[in-house]
Amino acid sequence: MSAKKELDLAVAADGDQRPKAAPNKEEKPLISSKAKFSPFFRQFLAASGPIIATLSSGMTAGFSAVLLPQLKSPNSTLKIDHDQASWIASMAALPMALGCIFSGVLMERYGRRMTQLLLCVPFLLGWVLLSLATTVWHLYVGRFLTGFSVGLLGPPSIVYIAETAEPRHRGALLATVTLAISVGILLSHVLGTFLYWKVAAAVSVFFPCLSFGLFWICPETPSWLAIKGYASEAEEAFHWLRGYSDQAQGELKVILSKKPASRSDSKEGSFKRLAHSLRSIFSLSFLKPFFIMNVFFFVQQFSGVNAVAFYSVDIMKTVSGNVDEYLATIVIDVIRVVMSLATCILLRQFGRRPLGLISLVGTTVSLLSLAAVLKTPFYKEYPSLSWLPTGLLASYICFISIGLVPLPWVMTGEVFPAAHRELGSGATSFFGFFVFFVVVKSSPFFFSTLGMVGTFQLFGGITLLGTVFIFCFLPETKNKTLEEIEDLFSKPKPKPSPESAEVV
Repeated sequence: MSAKKELDLAVAADGDQRPKAAPNKEEKPLISSKAKFSPFFRQFLAASGPIIATLSSGMTAGFSAVLLPQLKSPNSTLKIDHDQASWIASMAALPMALGCIFSGVLMERYGRRMTQLLLCVPFLLGWVLLSLATTVWHLYVGRFLTGFSVGLLGPPSIVYIAETAEPRHRGALLATVTLAISVGILLSHVLGTFLYWKVAAAVSVFFPCLSFGLFWICPETPSWLAIKGYASEAEEAFHWLRGYSDQAQGELKVILSKKPASRSDSKEGSFKRLAHSLRSIFSLSFLKPFFIMNVFFFVQQFSGVNAVAFYSVDIMKTVSGNVDEYLATIVIDVIRVVMSLATCILLRQFGRRPLGLISLVGTTVSLLSLAAVLKTPFYKEYPSLSWLPTGLLASYICFISIGLVPLPWVMTGEVFPAAHRELGSGATSFFGFFVFFVVVKSSPFFFSTLGMVGTFQLFGGITLLGTVFIFCFLPETKNKTLEEIEDLFSKPKPKPSPESAEVV
């Protein structure tokens, strides 16, 4: 809690009515306690650390798209073959699932904030090693470290934002995580287009350093502190983030009252604690969101979003026709950023279900249409239609960015019960990153055996099935507190009464 004491802000806006004690004279606050900062500003500041770290994650995903063409160039001093290229691309995805396992343990034991502070170190080392690489093994290790950091970041970043933001801001702030990924991919492609790959990697070192500084000045989440029995620290952190409005005070009481007995009762035996945990894990409030989110992540990854990100330059050589593939890649990246920004606004206005269904339907239509156009390339006979494949790919990026990409990450931070939020988000993110690796590693095989047409047909078929599943099972969580969402999953749907069944 030292960072909290260093940043003892005056809580005087948006319903803040209680005077704050003056900071310790020996500790100079990083932001003057005389300044007035709204709760939203403080929540946005808390979210900025995960957002900047996620931007570095996007740069990790996009880096291979510009790194591999440079390494394959005849002028490259570091020669690679086709198999090495696929491993360089997928090496970042390989440890992401492993990172999720470690982060689940770390954030349960040491907290969400400390876990994110720790992951900045391998992120930094990975980019430094890439910038200094002289052998393929240096690239493997550098990509492994950055990918491992992405996995470490996945669960705690979304949980941290979900637990520090109030319900009306939570969706938009969680959506900025996807925006940060899109910006990171764009930034990586821009740097790789105009700079030598080692220089681009050196520039990327800046972002883990900035993220570390932002994590340092923000508090731990009130929910984790309350679960661990630090009631006074939880209350202090909550007021730092949310102020003293009547609504905030009511939510604070719920957070403090939901502390699990198995974690607070030191006299309870280990067997009873284990039994309590197992009962909680096999409860509806855990199993239902766990199943839904795993299927959602599977559909997300097999929609091809990361295959396009990791191999975008090579894909654009086939799709863009006479358009320069690097220019087309950057244009697609800009569209991804714009749509991710629009998603932050849309999530404040619309629910998760409508956005998810619109995204899935649009993604399916775009993929299957693109496959049909590439299969019968009539557009090549008409110069005025040369834009058609690139336009359909842009449509795919638009639709996938407003729902299918952000929603699994947004909802993973919302749907699991507080007592097992670390386990649920960690296990779900583990599965998501595992499928991420499978798709990235197998995409060259799909493209070479099924062709571009067959691969897009495969992705389109999976998103079509995903549309049906999401329509049937995805709940609405917009504007609900985390406690209300937990109750939503823990209570089975009531059976209709005989009287209501007779009503036509």
